[in-house]
Parts: sequence; C-alpha cells; structure tokens
Amino acid sequence: MKKFIILIIIFFQYTSVNLAMTNKPYHHLDNGKFRNPEGSPVRSENVKWSYSTFNKEKKKLDMTVPDEHVIKKNLVLEKLNSIQNNDYIGWIGHATFLIKLGNTTIITDPVFSKNAGPLIFGPKRYTEPALNLNELPNIDLFLLTHNHYDHQDMSTIRKFPYKDTKVFTALKLGKYFTKHHFKNVQELDWYQEVKFNDLKITFLPAVHWSKRSLTDTNKTLWGSFLIEYAGKKIFFACDTGYGNIYKKIGKEFGPIDLTMINIGAYDFRPMFEKSIYHTSPEEALQAAQDLKSKKVLGTHWGTFVLSLEPIMEPPKRFKDNAEKFGFKKDDALIFKIGEFKKLSEVLD
Repeated sequence: MKKFIILIIIFFQYTSVNLAMTNKPYHHLDNGKFRNPEGSPVRSENVKWSYSTFNKEKKKLDMTVPDEHVIKKNLVLEKLNSIQNNDYIGWIGHATFLIKLGNTTIITDPVFSKNAGPLIFGPKRYTEPALNLNELPNIDLFLLTHNHYDHQDMSTIRKFPYKDTKVFTALKLGKYFTKHHFKNVQELDWYQEVKFNDLKITFLPAVHWSKRSLTDTNKTLWGSFLIEYAGKKIFFACDTGYGNIYKKIGKEFGPIDLTMINIGAYDFRPMFEKSIYHTSPEEALQAAQDLKSKKVLGTHWGTFVLSLEPIMEPPKRFKDNAEKFGFKKDDALIFKIGEFKKLSEVLD
C-alpha cells in the first residue's frame, strides 16, 4: 500500500510538471531564458561580427550634426514651460521621450549618460540630451523596455531624482530599480495589462534580445508598451526587428493612433547587411502599417553610433518611403532633439 501511494504521488508530480511545461508561453524556455515570438526571423550563423572592422568602418562616418537636428537648451525649456499643462510628446534623444497624458508624465528608456556601455566604455553620444536629469519635470511613470546599455542606463537609474516614480519594466529587471531605492516597481510579461491613473498599459512582444554581460544572454525579457488614454492608443516599441508578430498585434490591438518605433542601427556592412533585431526605416514603416497605425514617429537614431549607416540617413529613408507603406509623408514624423509638441498637434 505504501509503495502504491508513493507511485501515485510520483505520477501526479510528473503530470503536474508536464502540464506546467505544456502551458508555458512560447517565449518562456525551460532553462529560464526567453525567446522571440514564434515565426520571428533567426540570426544567420554566417554573421561575422568584428569589433575591429566595426571601429574601422565607424571612423569613415561623417559625424557632422546639422544645426537643425538639435534645439538649443533655452528654447527647449521655454517650450516645455509653455505646454506643461497640455498633453505632449518631447524627444530627449535616442529612445528617451517625455510623454504627458492627463495627470501622468511618462519617461521612456531614459539614457542621460555620455556613453552607452559599462563605466566609460561603449558608444559615445554625439548629441547631448535635450534636458539634464535635474531639469526634468516630475515623472510619474518610468517605462523600460529591455536591458541593453543604450536603454537601461544604470547611471541614470542611480541618479534619477524621482524615486517614488512608478516603474513598469520587463520580467527580471525589477532588481535594478529596487536596489537603487525605487519604491514602486512592477515587472510585466507579454500581454499583461495594468492600470495607472487614467492609463491602461499593455506589455507586448518585440523581436529583439537581452544581454548586459557575458553570461546573461536572454535571461531577462524585452518588450513594447501600448498606452491607452482618452480613446487614443500610443505604441512605444522596444528595439525591434520586423516580424509577423506585428500583424498579430495589429489585428488584436489596432488601430494604433501613434506608433513610436526605431528607425536607426540597422546597417552592419561589410560584416553583414543588416540586423534582424533593428528595423530599417522601411521595416519600421511596414511594422506600423501592420499595426494599423495612423501616424508613425521614428525613434532610436541621431544620438549614438550603433551601426554603420550615415547618421542622418534614417530620417531621410523614413520620410522618402512613407507613401510606399500607405502613409502620407507628413504622417511619418521626425522630431528634432529637444522638440516638444502638443499631443493634439502630433495626432492631428
């Protein structure tokens, strides 16, 4: 009888484990790591990455920043002050935006350091942030999409002036905030919905990856944020490559009023043609079309050299190809660093 009971216990334990494995979402692997949505592109084994080649080719780039690319600090502060009581969107640089919706001021993937890497290493900024950390308005909500150094900036997190800010981030990234005294941190899995003030926020998939050290590849999740407010939908994309997932998201969550998506860091010739983890300007437009977007705003360019396309190529290709993907040229939006616009002007 005792042996029979033991066998029954073992059977149910085995069945429970198998059932848990069967019910595990596709992007959760048994080893605790994560992977991209089913059907996403897979990196070729023939990719030959070389730091020496990259640095050699990088030196050939013209790093001249057009004056019109960056708004002067005094004008940024004046504009921010003049629209502080309105809903607005403003570009600080790279993937860092300020978004004010009702009583909630949001910051996305804030990076204020001089370089995107550990300590003094990694790509250096060639344009300064539009505002300094101590010039930020009160931030109610901090959104972090993933852990790459040009998005999860630990210096910014340590020095962030508003530690009472609510943080939404991907699975397994909360510890980076709590150890630096943030008091209200919530990790999210894909398709998880949360409420904050009068916003509904859904964490959605992206075609990307995660890594901060030699041993933690894909051990933390990555993803995008869908923000719903007053009948409007704003999609803030994680760094992402193009994949079939955008048609699925568009069908389930579209139409989107504004898609904010990366248009830079795609060209790695002569090592390989492009990254499958960063959309080209054309792929960004395709993703926005799949999302049934009314307007699309280019992000993730004009700040760091992360790839080998000319630094001002992304916005030109983005604008020039808009109509091929069903957008009016004026609906493919490009901000200057430091540009702030009322949300009504952006969505008009």
